[in-house]
Amino acid sequence: MGRTLENKKAIVAELKGLLQDTQLTFVIDYKGLSVAEITDLRNRLREKGGTCKITKNTLMRIAVEEDENWKSMQPLLKDTSAFLMVNEDVGGAVKAYKEFQKATKKTELRGGVMEGRTLSKEDVEALGDLPSKEELYAQIAGTINAVTTKIAVGIKEVSGSLARSIQAISEQEKDAA
Repeated sequence: MGRTLENKKAIVAELKGLLQDTQLTFVIDYKGLSVAEITDLRNRLREKGGTCKITKNTLMRIAVEEDENWKSMQPLLKDTSAFLMVNEDVGGAVKAYKEFQKATKKTELRGGVMEGRTLSKEDVEALGDLPSKEELYAQIAGTINAVTTKIAVGIKEVSGSLARSIQAISEQEKDAA
């Protein structure tokens, strides 16, 4: 039994809602994956703030056709498509997919869309090479800590240098007297 028109409209509305909260969507060909493997992919993405949605290309095309941010996804809609939608850790989600792909060797990344721009397979993979938010925070904190340490050492050195200069002058006056 096929889907009813109301059911299809509900799926399209759900897809539109998901896309509103999404920063990046990338499209993969999931042909040959078992249910267990798809569940594994979904679990890996969930940890990074992403979701894996499998739906007919026609329903996704209807969901994106009126939205300028996602309209450029249409050329990627062919064959068996799974849509990986990421709204938090973009780099982490791409890394999670790459690890999954390396383990299964069954999926193929077609490309993606981010901020209205179509991304090639290479562009999406490059996002996975970027540091995560936590890594960036750690780098910024380390830099701030280094600067404050240098300032503290500099301030301490000024007072220490001043004290040594005063002591040297007093010793010179003592020796001269």
